[in-house]
Amino acid sequence: MVMTKELIIQKIDDFLIDEFEVEEEEIAADANLKDTLGLDSLDFVDLVVAVESNFGVKLVGEDFVNVTTLQNFYDLIERKLH
Repeated sequence: MVMTKELIIQKIDDFLIDEFEVEEEEIAADANLKDTLGLDSLDFVDLVVAVESNFGVKLVGEDFVNVTTLQNFYDLIERKLH
């Protein structure tokens, strides 16, 4: 099944809210993952696990080199799925 960009974004936003206790109003495409969302290095490990369980794709450290905003993260997951 091919996931639409909207569905990918919705799933990511849902697990950020549910599993990382990110406030819904803090979620914006230009939000900085570390600063705005308050994600630390341990959270990134949990984020990788959440992506693998929600999307079935594996992420490695190099995948995050250019990922600073939530939009970068959405795009990364979309690329991995297609």
